Amino acid sequence: MTLHASHVPAKHLHLRAAALAAVTATLLLGAATEAGAEETPAQGAHKAATAPATLDTLSRFFARDGAVTRSAAAPRVQNATVPVHTLSAAFVAGTKGAAASKLDFMATTAVSSDGQKASLWMAPQDGAWKVVNIATGDDETRYAAAGARALPGGTVFREPQIDAWYVHDATRVLPLDEDATSAVGAKGTTLAAYQSRVHKAYADKLPGTAYAKQGKAGGYGAPAGAAAGNPAPDGGALSTPAAAGGAAVLLAAAGLTAVRLRRRKATQA
Repeated sequence: MTLHASHVPAKHLHLRAAALAAVTATLLLGAATEAGAEETPAQGAHKAATAPATLDTLSRFFARDGAVTRSAAAPRVQNATVPVHTLSAAFVAGTKGAAASKLDFMATTAVSSDGQKASLWMAPQDGAWKVVNIATGDDETRYAAAGARALPGGTVFREPQIDAWYVHDATRVLPLDEDATSAVGAKGTTLAAYQSRVHKAYADKLPGTAYAKQGKAGGYGAPAGAAAGNPAPDGGALSTPAAAGGAAVLLAAAGLTAVRLRRRKATQA
């Protein structure tokens, strides 16, 4: 779920640096917990996040820019582990009964001794929960808390194409940030009206469409004004835990440094 840098106003950007490939490899190989039969997803994901190998990787992550030394980073993983949902492709398509959002991965926040924050993303792979990405900031847990305040019992989700966070229930969609407010208004909208909006915006970019067959962003998600041939934001609504893990695997295999750019936005709720 990365916004392409060229599509995001520079003033809103902050570097959301993922670990080096070697770090990612360490995560994939070392920070895994077996998914026990009686273990909830949150418990399994949190166990992976707090594994010794993960903490070692976090120390290197927080020390990457020299703000703190690796030995002094002392990462602490917070207790809250939250499900992260994204806009559902079936909902966009108008499939009868489709939920507005789908579970993408689990996330929790880690904090270093000097106050840096990082978001750990966990997904099940081969029967075990694994950390598949580390990114700067705490968007996932922060918006989960904001959504719980705005609409208790609702589901917090992200529309990755415009990097907007919302919370919805069976009838309403409420905005949690400025991009969502721009899309649906400060008071939100009905679920039916939101479905109509996203269908109009993305239905012609779903898998199987001409847009997707042209290899643009692996599905729908091109932002307004995207130049032809430029990649649209990845992590369209079809992103899944497996996809998130796959991305990490690709990073490790390619030996690349992954740098994520994401907007830092004030939570409104």
